[in-house]
Amino acid sequence: MLFRQLFDPQTSTYTYLIADSQSKEVLLVDPVLEQVERDLKLIQELGLTLRYCLETHVHADHITGTGKLRELTGCLGIVPDQAQVDCADRMLKNGEELNLGEIVIKAIATLGHTDSHNSYLVNQDRVLTGDSLLIRGCGRTDFQSGDAGTMYDHVTQRLFTLPEQTLVYPGHDYRGFTVSTIKEEKQYNPRFLGQTRESFIELMGNLNLPDPQKIAEAVPANQLCGKVSVNI
Repeated sequence: MLFRQLFDPQTSTYTYLIADSQSKEVLLVDPVLEQVERDLKLIQELGLTLRYCLETHVHADHITGTGKLRELTGCLGIVPDQAQVDCADRMLKNGEELNLGEIVIKAIATLGHTDSHNSYLVNQDRVLTGDSLLIRGCGRTDFQSGDAGTMYDHVTQRLFTLPEQTLVYPGHDYRGFTVSTIKEEKQYNPRFLGQTRESFIELMGNLNLPDPQKIAEAVPANQLCGKVSVNI
């Protein structure tokens, strides 16, 4: 398996490139519109064929590159079950698997940041957690039908029950971290350490964070697979 972690500095978003070494098929998780050229160049340099673009959720802080990549390569766009994205080619439910050559990617519904959100367990040894579990943090729950109680349940019952050595790759990082483990997050993540469900809900309800700068344009554009009047 070929695995690359790519970064968009403007929105602190991680995009993940996952490729099967034998079939030369590749997928991108959470591509960013402004980075389409970079991603395509890398895929071409590595001699790969883009098969899928996979979203963890409908993003509010950046516009997805899925629509542009689908237009340029013919790849399929895949979103979590119940996402309000009618243009998607497929929706993945909790527990469903996506195969890429010999790579198995399992969807784990981790709602709470939004009301439709998947984490993706890749070959049983690493999990891409999107905006649910971050390194020493978690995604906010105060818009897009977010729910703090649901986030607490899904992180503690579906992610923290994975083997402790499982690598954690988040959808964002704002402090320079790139990877963690389930064991580390259980031991050191201040959003969950020592918290009950009730205290977590109270904590998340008092964050008072400003709205993402791009929320007004990003959410409607992402519901259309990133369709905006932007030239790449």
